[in-house]
Amino acid sequence: MRFLAIIITGLALVAPAAHAFALLNKIGMAKADYFIAQQAYAGWWIVGLLLANIGNAVTLRADGSAMMLSVAAAALIALNLVIFMIFTQPANAATENWTVQPENWESLRTQWEYSHAVNAVVTLLAFCCATLASLR
Repeated sequence: MRFLAIIITGLALVAPAAHAFALLNKIGMAKADYFIAQQAYAGWWIVGLLLANIGNAVTLRADGSAMMLSVAAAALIALNLVIFMIFTQPANAATENWTVQPENWESLRTQWEYSHAVNAVVTLLAFCCATLASLR
């Protein structure tokens, strides 16, 4: 369970980190180029990691510190999902997953890009917590 929590949380870090690393290159793109670039992300989603970290917490319940680190990892993943639902998903919906170009596309781009950058940090912290919990 410990290994699974680390691997799944680490894999979840890939997408937000990719978004964060691409932000500086994409934030100034022209409208047409940005909408083309956005199609590279079709189909990305977080799978099962909240449950993996909760399972890790249950497995590590005899070690209070390790259990709390696992709970923190699960809470950070939940925060990631909240940020996604409040900031990222509305931009996806307004642009129909970046296939429609509304008038306010630039503000939607900013909202989408920075929500992913914040989620990269949140997910990195979750990965650190899951790893530290599993190493204890």
